[in-house]
Amino acid sequence: MHSTEKAAGKVRDRYAPSPTGLQHIGGVRTALFNYLFARSQGPDGKFLLRLEDTDRTRFDERYVQNLYDTFDWLGFRWDEGPDMGGPAGPYIQSERFELYKTYARELVGKGRAYYCFCSPQRIEEIRKQREAARSGESGYDRHCRTIDSDEAGRRAASGESCAIRLKIPLGETTRFHDRLLGDIEWKNDDVNPDPVLLKSDGFPTYHLANVVDDHLMGITHVMRAQEWIPSTPLHVIMYRSFGWEAPVFCHLPMVMGQDGKKLSKRHGATSIDEFRKQGYLSEALVNYIALLGSSYEEGRDLYSLEELARLFSLDKLNKAPAVFDYKKLEWYNGQYIRMKSDGELAGLILPYALEAGLFGKDGPDEGQKKTFTASMSLIRERLVFPGEAPAKLAYLFAEPPPPPPEEFFPKKAGLAETITLLEKVLPLVSKMALMNDEDAEQYIKDAAETEGVKLGDLMMPLRVAITGARVSPPLFGSLRLLGKDRAVSRVERALEALRGL
Repeated sequence: MHSTEKAAGKVRDRYAPSPTGLQHIGGVRTALFNYLFARSQGPDGKFLLRLEDTDRTRFDERYVQNLYDTFDWLGFRWDEGPDMGGPAGPYIQSERFELYKTYARELVGKGRAYYCFCSPQRIEEIRKQREAARSGESGYDRHCRTIDSDEAGRRAASGESCAIRLKIPLGETTRFHDRLLGDIEWKNDDVNPDPVLLKSDGFPTYHLANVVDDHLMGITHVMRAQEWIPSTPLHVIMYRSFGWEAPVFCHLPMVMGQDGKKLSKRHGATSIDEFRKQGYLSEALVNYIALLGSSYEEGRDLYSLEELARLFSLDKLNKAPAVFDYKKLEWYNGQYIRMKSDGELAGLILPYALEAGLFGKDGPDEGQKKTFTASMSLIRERLVFPGEAPAKLAYLFAEPPPPPPEEFFPKKAGLAETITLLEKVLPLVSKMALMNDEDAEQYIKDAAETEGVKLGDLMMPLRVAITGARVSPPLFGSLRLLGKDRAVSRVERALEALRGL
């Protein structure tokens, strides 16, 4: 344990999203790392959820529901909430406004913050003047910082509109240790000049609510994206102003696109909803996201959520940005599809099959259900997304459209030769439909040798007759699922069509 970590050994971390948009890769990676770190500590680790919903102009209840749905789908959940007598709900900042007011006033009483009576119009005018002067100065000019504290208190008590600003110690340097990046220092004069803690309408700013809640929730470790580093000196100053111990900070590497820029919609899907709609499995997404900026065991790629929690360590985090590779994620999806049993995979694919009308308007009958589940073994090895399956399996549930005659022709063969090949293979079909793959393959190999033809030449027109395409799921399994009568009928229909040319 690093010297800056809590000596008691108890770990409490949190995910604190603002419900102003859908859950996306970066946020979920932060949530997952916090979850895994807490779980890696066994009974001594707690993972909490807090909704930072103080921005009511952008708040939408749909985003709160999206957060809960995302957690449910990915398979992890927070440990506790403010109502410890019932189900663990999240901490919700909008329910704690009076608390933030109390702590903001406490800082005023300590001389660490002050009342600011500047109107929004004055603040805007100062901003414009500084921009026009190109002085390099930005932010508030600390106009109210020098008002006598007794006078300011009387004005505030009389009801005069005011905000509360933090009094940044000038001419000093704020230092803190980052668990991943090491020692960081920031000149206070470069910190946001005396930022607002409590707005004139009584609403807390992000910085006040964040620090107060982390302290009251007993948060020991704050893991968040590196884009939050500029806010950390301000938070450290606030902890010291309150006289509180700061948590351990750990700023996680950014998630970038292949072009080296921060991952965004221009690179592809970024919201978890988009990945779900595209047919990614939750296990694949969790596994891949967990590797974005962290390592586990040498030479191993696939981990369950429980294994990731057991193996996660802050010592294995990477400082360098992580690159999001959509092709690699597709590989993970395919791997997890192959781990599914026939029944599990059929359950994943069924909604897509129904939407595609694979079984007709009335849905599958018992025979079709049985064939559908059994067909999973034909497509599992080459499947990347569940939505690809209906097109691959359509030939099992309806007669495929007649392909162009040339599709039947083996390489260097014409119409007459193809008809002859189908005539030779037709007597074999009913028997192969009753054989396992190994026996069927040997049976048609022997026939090809006896007839003096190439095995590929014999199988190509048969495949097209059975499936309607030159590229299809395994032929022998297709014969078994169709059954000998339907398989023979398709070859006979293909012969009739070719003879009629």
